[in-house]
Amino acid sequence: MYQPEPQSITFSTLIHEIDKGIIKIPQFQRDFVWSIDQSAKLIDSIIKGYPIGTFILWESQEKLRSVRNIGGANLPDTPTGSMVQYVLDGQQRMTSLYASLKGLKVKRDKGLDDFSAIYVDLVANEDDPIIITSIEERDPSEVISLRNLLNGGISVLAAYPATMYQKLEDYKNRLYTYRFSTILLRGASIDVATEVFTRLNVGGKSLTVFEIMVAKTYDAELEFDLAEKFEGLIETLEQVGYETISDSTVLQTISILLVGECARKNILKLDKQALISIWDEAVDAIEKAVEYFRNYYRIPVSKILPYNALIVPFSYFFYHHPVKPVNEMRKHLDDFFWRVSLSERYSSGVETKLAQDIKRVDQILKGRLPNYDFQPDTSKENIINNGGFSANRSFIKAILCLMAYQEPKSFNDNSIVRINNDWLKQANSRNYHHFFPRAYLKNRGENEFYINHIVNITIVDDFLNKNRIRAQAPSKYMKTFEKENKELDKVMKTHLIDDLDAFGIWKDDYDVFFDQRAEKISQELTKRIIPQKVGIQKP
Repeated sequence: MYQPEPQSITFSTLIHEIDKGIIKIPQFQRDFVWSIDQSAKLIDSIIKGYPIGTFILWESQEKLRSVRNIGGANLPDTPTGSMVQYVLDGQQRMTSLYASLKGLKVKRDKGLDDFSAIYVDLVANEDDPIIITSIEERDPSEVISLRNLLNGGISVLAAYPATMYQKLEDYKNRLYTYRFSTILLRGASIDVATEVFTRLNVGGKSLTVFEIMVAKTYDAELEFDLAEKFEGLIETLEQVGYETISDSTVLQTISILLVGECARKNILKLDKQALISIWDEAVDAIEKAVEYFRNYYRIPVSKILPYNALIVPFSYFFYHHPVKPVNEMRKHLDDFFWRVSLSERYSSGVETKLAQDIKRVDQILKGRLPNYDFQPDTSKENIINNGGFSANRSFIKAILCLMAYQEPKSFNDNSIVRINNDWLKQANSRNYHHFFPRAYLKNRGENEFYINHIVNITIVDDFLNKNRIRAQAPSKYMKTFEKENKELDKVMKTHLIDDLDAFGIWKDDYDVFFDQRAEKISQELTKRIIPQKVGIQKP
């Protein structure tokens, strides 16, 4: 059982421990953000003997992924045989002190901040700021840089008038003899340390499960760094348009593979060595799942995948079945995909439902059709009532997947429309085209719900959307494309529009178009679900 130990250490000891590599900043701390002026105020408090708060340190033999370059300084690894002291509270203050005393140049988004530009005002009253950051128009004999005060030799200090010697010595002693209040957590587990950090950080951003697991699973000898491994995976997925897969989804996948459950508590209890050992196989399974989504379902980018969480059961499937499914097994897996997507299953309680669904995937792996206690409604009526366009809803994304599966062609030249993740971040994406343009329908007094409805959406390229279609009536812009493209009828079938005439397009009849396309979408979705009586268990 650990005990927190109140301690105090001097200024020089603190800096010495950082220089030796004993005191480290854990990776889950945020970046150093304090300004030079904030740092100057901190040192001003120290030189005046004011309390500046307590540093909380966690002493451990755990080799966490730590930030070696405190404030931009190259610091050594912790000496062999020494315990590391990780800063759980006080990182900004500690880094400010270190950067100021070392005169570091700290990289920021907008250039460098030079922390050597902090000075001591030798003629300031105690009630005024003694530590300052601007010495313009000041007499050089009345100010000294903080670094020169602490580290300058006799020649530097002797350059000042004799009347300043006492003040120079006094200020130097105040800094070197200042005692910092610290609490040392000695013998605490990493779970306790991260919990302490999270509770101390109530006013800020709590640690994510991923940040905790990065700290817990770091292994220098095995060169395993979960953050770097995840970045490498995302770089690979980015090449195929699946870079939006989240770190939590990857951890859920690994947890399901290892223990069959993936709640926060399950992930945090994962064995470090087990996670490291399974990483490569888990990544291979994730990549196989992505390949299946892209090639079999023809989902070109992760933004229209109904749920990130679908990666989990499909990775589980390919972990146990590395080759593509065929025949009945493939049909059962398809049925699972569309059931989950259309029923909006993972919109709440996702960890619990994933654990349940893994058992269904086990049935698929055994060649059986699982039983379900949820049934998607693929009727035309439900598509109409539930089809208000929102690019973030799984029901809508599932229909977008259905559209993408057709490999929609460009109206004017039959080229395949390229769908881009960057374009799909908002409802007015350049890939989403209102077949009956919004402005056209608004001018006719159509209700907004039916204007901005999935039934009215087709997937086109940016050029057509902006330059050729705009707000024209469908009969008008389609006449233009009919002249340019002799295979327009075939092209429209790739947009789930079987017949321009029967769909009311030549007459600009939105009611007919809406009804016919809703029916077509319903037919296509219904074909993808294997009928069964929900909740009836097979013997």
